Amino acid sequence: MRRVVSVSLGSSRRDHRVELELLGEKWEISRRGTDGDIRKARALIAELDGIVDAIGLGGIDLYLVARGRRYVIRDALRLARAAKKTPVVDGSGLKDTLERRAVRWLEEKDIFHFRGKRVLLVSAVDRFGMAEELARFGARLTMGDLIFAFGLPLPIRSFFTLNVLAFLLLPVICRLPFTLLYPTGKSQEEMKPRSLQGRYYLGADVIAGDFHFIRRYLPEKLPGRVILTNTVTSADVELLRSRGLRLLVTTTPELGGRSFGANVMEALLVAASGRRPEELSRQDYDRLLDELEFAPRVEVLASS
Repeated sequence: MRRVVSVSLGSSRRDHRVELELLGEKWEISRRGTDGDIRKARALIAELDGIVDAIGLGGIDLYLVARGRRYVIRDALRLARAAKKTPVVDGSGLKDTLERRAVRWLEEKDIFHFRGKRVLLVSAVDRFGMAEELARFGARLTMGDLIFAFGLPLPIRSFFTLNVLAFLLLPVICRLPFTLLYPTGKSQEEMKPRSLQGRYYLGADVIAGDFHFIRRYLPEKLPGRVILTNTVTSADVELLRSRGLRLLVTTTPELGGRSFGANVMEALLVAASGRRPEELSRQDYDRLLDELEFAPRVEVLASS
């Protein structure tokens, strides 16, 4: 049996494991949280190195991207270097393909149309492909990078502004401890619905991007909205339903009752390809996704 493991800085309470058959082979796919402990995550990656087929980095990005320029997060690089043999990926190589496909798929299947819709993307440098595709389909896009990462009431509404800020700030930001930028461990379970960030949801038709950012600041009531995100558990789905949201779309498919993160999907595709991540192009990812027949997960939470 082939194995893919996501080593996450997130809460171990969200751990999950499934066995399935893909491309004629049996796979075990699992997620192991380290509750925000970077040393524990590094030790686990070193332990898995050479034993599993691929490792995903969960709860942390290795790269942030703006206009084709990649910025490396120092803490994530230290984690990735703990593996000497097994490929380590963070999902960024796949996001540029998978999340563009998800937006196009929703349009082509006539499930949801973004033209004229107010879309709040909680972080664009984390999901630049999604940001570009949403804009291409006519969404009225607000990028919340400064709002959600730093608590600054400064929405970004143009790629020019995003690119300038990325050029000026990301070289410094990527050297900061990652825990200052993103919720890890137990902090992922905290919710702040009355925060500054929470107010920006109310002016949006669609809330898109990383689920931990979305969940952390989710208002107590958000009727009729659409969520376009990544990994969710069954408890997360019930939370969204209780807040009155209408539709949930995850860019990754449901596997064993759970939508895994992009890092898991990229690790799976890299392992299935038999190649190193740096050898795979967007076209290679597209071909593999077609072979696996992966499609976004769509769940109606409330009637419109």
